[in-house]
Amino acid sequence: MDSADVRRIALSLPETVEKVAWEMPTFRVAGKMFLTIPDDETSFAVRCPKHERKELIAAEPAKFWVPPHEAGSAWVRVRLAALEDIDELRDILVDSWKQAAPTRLVDAFPRTD
Repeated sequence: MDSADVRRIALSLPETVEKVAWEMPTFRVAGKMFLTIPDDETSFAVRCPKHERKELIAAEPAKFWVPPHEAGSAWVRVRLAALEDIDELRDILVDSWKQAAPTRLVDAFPRTD
């Protein structure tokens, strides 16, 4: 998996647009950012409530982490090489998208669970 897979899945989500900000690709729904792909493209950042973020990092530190400059935010970084498969990548991106998307889009989004 690589950043092209991240981009393809993100842009398949309803009303998602890509916009360059801070010299990197960012992805937004209804004007709210839910994904960034930093320069080296070996990881990506997604929305994640702080209480869940601590649990993720503790459970899988090789997969999830937070750079010091993002410690106060509700975001987490994900290492692409540590992901199990494309389904896990999609699940992570959809979860972040749902946190940013308006209720009307989330309610219309097909459930997979």
